[in-house]
Amino acid sequence: MASAAPTGMDKPHFIGIGGAGMSGIARILAQRGARVAGSDSRESATVAALRALGATVHIGHAAHHLAPDTSCVVVSSAIRPDNPELAAAAERGVPVVHRSDALASLMTGLRTVAVAGTHGKTTTTSMLAVSLRALGLDPSYAIGGDLSGPGTNAHHGAGAHFVAEADESDRSFHAYAPEVAIVLNAELDHHANYASMEEIHASFETFVGKITPGGTLVVNADDPGARELTARVRDRAGLTVTTYGESADADVRVLDVTAHGLTSEVTALLGGERLTFTVSVPGRHYAHNAVAALAAGAAAGVPAGGLAGALASYTGVGRRLQRVGEAAGVRVIDSYAHHPSEMTADLEAMRGAAADGRVLVVFQPHLFSRTRELGAEMGAALTLADACVVLDVYPAREDPLPGVTSALVTDAARARGADVTPLAAKDAVPGAVAGMAKPGDLVVTMGAGDVTELGPKILARLENGEER
Repeated sequence: MASAAPTGMDKPHFIGIGGAGMSGIARILAQRGARVAGSDSRESATVAALRALGATVHIGHAAHHLAPDTSCVVVSSAIRPDNPELAAAAERGVPVVHRSDALASLMTGLRTVAVAGTHGKTTTTSMLAVSLRALGLDPSYAIGGDLSGPGTNAHHGAGAHFVAEADESDRSFHAYAPEVAIVLNAELDHHANYASMEEIHASFETFVGKITPGGTLVVNADDPGARELTARVRDRAGLTVTTYGESADADVRVLDVTAHGLTSEVTALLGGERLTFTVSVPGRHYAHNAVAALAAGAAAGVPAGGLAGALASYTGVGRRLQRVGEAAGVRVIDSYAHHPSEMTADLEAMRGAAADGRVLVVFQPHLFSRTRELGAEMGAALTLADACVVLDVYPAREDPLPGVTSALVTDAARARGADVTPLAAKDAVPGAVAGMAKPGDLVVTMGAGDVTELGPKILARLENGEER
């Protein structure tokens, strides 16, 4: 069982240590006894948690932040080449390790399950990690979001399993060699790195090729992109392919999904055994994620019956239809959805959970490249809401693109009859939404950027009875 920091990673320095993926690796290394250091652009709860584990975290980026005995510098694809700490590492000859290679080194010697797909990775990874914990198996895990139960995105466990989210956005998931891999779906996204579906298919095919001999691919039987991947890899020697879904030819059948407000009851057929369990988040897509986790856990040697019962212990993960709170009879939910397929799935789930109330959405497009390619589809997805507020594009790591604004989204939504209000000033949003909302309504803050900060502010306005 892995219990120490891998060779060369005993004194790592993380550039952007507060990021979802980076902070998880840093946390595990600190728990394994490494002297962790790093830098981030701002203070955050994540930074505070890492300091509590003994990590040294600097705010801002400067060459002198690298300690003289730094063993390696860990970076993600978001770190720009002119970062002063990265330049200092090159000047001093300090090895630079990509985040994916650092994570791969932590998996050595463990029974690894890697969860991939255009949508649903964080949720599915979380479901499996929480279930294994509930069964007392103490898995290690690295997830792109904070679990509602343990409240953290990563953990070094004493058990035999490692559950990891496998990011396809920059092809970094090619670094992993899991015993079991899940592919939830495959759609065109991350347009700065993928020009076509053929490139997506080829990238996922490479990922599947890294599964260890005798390992298992758990793959969605209902998703067209995943079915194409299945056709390409099914006959590979040394690979077991297990499909799941509602399709008649699925190896693990989803027999029924019954919504109960903000939860669902799921019945699946696995290995001839009929299993019924509860998922504490609404929507068919989350039910399918749970079945994927069930199939993967079984492939990794965990009894399916016990795992099905343990899935009920999953209570959610940050920003995946996370319940922010309720005030004045209005519920506020936070959604990370930023791709049209994710937006559609979450809004359909919210329509089912809203009962007789309305669904009001505050949407923030994420990335200029994604908005350029998918702005019209984002607008189409927003027609599922009764009314929506659309913010400016959240740039994240990208520079602006000529002619690319959130108007691509609002114009498309209006053309389809949606009730859309563009608001460039985020400070105006809480008052505007409080003025729109009525008892019984459900408000969803949606997007992968800082729109998440608006949920508590909307609640505060509602609690105080303030309107615009």
